[in-house]
Amino acid sequence: MAHNPLMEGVSDAVGFVGGALLGFWGGRLMGLDVFAPGYGTASIFGILLVGVGGGLGLQIAKRWRASRTSGSKE
Repeated sequence: MAHNPLMEGVSDAVGFVGGALLGFWGGRLMGLDVFAPGYGTASIFGILLVGVGGGLGLQIAKRWRASRTSGSKE
């Protein structure tokens, strides 16, 4: 499979946004409000969960893309 920048960009974006949304909603379920006024403890941990979720989603997208390219070479 040839290097496809569109596929790379779209899969990275979907992975990042999907992971960030999972982090956001996971935080909401735990009572952490990202949009609370000020920077309280709950807000900081909510922001942290969104960032970690986005990063994990991006890594999952990259691994998925790598598995597709290694699977097509066999």
